[in-house]
Amino acid sequence: MSHGNAPLTPTGRLRLARCVAEEGWPLRRAAERFQVSVATAKRWTDRYRAEGEAGMVDRSSRPHTCPHRTPTRTERRIIKVRVLRRWGPARIAALLGLAASTVHRVLARYGLARLADLDRATGRVVRRYERATPGELVHVDIKKLGNIPDGGGHKICDRATGNQHRKATTTARYPHGKPQIGYSYLHNAVDDHSRLAYTEILPDETTTSAVAFWTRAQAFFASHGITVQRVLTDNGSCYHSRDWRDTLTAAGIQHKRTRPYRPQTNGKAERFNRTLLNEWAYARPYHSETARRAALPHFLHHYNHHRHHTSIGGPPATRIPNLTGQNT
Repeated sequence: MSHGNAPLTPTGRLRLARCVAEEGWPLRRAAERFQVSVATAKRWTDRYRAEGEAGMVDRSSRPHTCPHRTPTRTERRIIKVRVLRRWGPARIAALLGLAASTVHRVLARYGLARLADLDRATGRVVRRYERATPGELVHVDIKKLGNIPDGGGHKICDRATGNQHRKATTTARYPHGKPQIGYSYLHNAVDDHSRLAYTEILPDETTTSAVAFWTRAQAFFASHGITVQRVLTDNGSCYHSRDWRDTLTAAGIQHKRTRPYRPQTNGKAERFNRTLLNEWAYARPYHSETARRAALPHFLHHYNHHRHHTSIGGPPATRIPNLTGQNT
């Protein structure tokens, strides 16, 4: 393709070639007239004589042969391993004795989807979606989280000290004995369109807790002008209960469930769970469960109002204009 400073366009090449081939100009004179080298003038003249006007257009710069290109048989082996095992370039390269960069180029050349875009169980491309307005769909999920003993666990102390803290906390809280310090359950609700999130830490995942959580979550969304139309959950027992069904029905909300063994369907809630763990639960060394719980409201405010969400190009508040506290 001609660049911006090229002295000859296809029309100029045609004029040069006709001057030499049809009017009998010497190559040197034609080269001086069109301000190109004699070799360039000869090349376009020879192409004109061989191909006519069609030979004046740009040709692909791709080489006719590529002796160092990966053999077709090797490319087929790379594609076969990717399709059957769903491995990345590094693992495929180690198996076949190739460079990871070579494997990556082959995968890109054939347009194979990235592993992040595939369902690991079936190998199919994940179909991503987003509802058009807030409230059309709210994702609800529960995440189990181990409690932190007073003084800190083994992640900030050595394991022996962490075990001592755990035993001391268990004895203080449960003097009659209990085998472990226990777990907390993060009940989360995430709006599909805006990603606005509401979270509570509850002691269990029973129907009573789930229904009470949703009642407060619905009030949270309503306080920001969001009317919930559908709720998507997994197939947990608390979401199969009559109380859960009656609570949603009374509010005029349709309940949808994910397909069994397909957590990707509820992917926005799963992704929010990971964000909670990375940016709140395990973000810094907490010395007690009380300290970690005290940090949750600040994180939720930061997430909803200030944290840049890459999927929507800003914080959830930007998609809900009347969200209270948006500028704080």
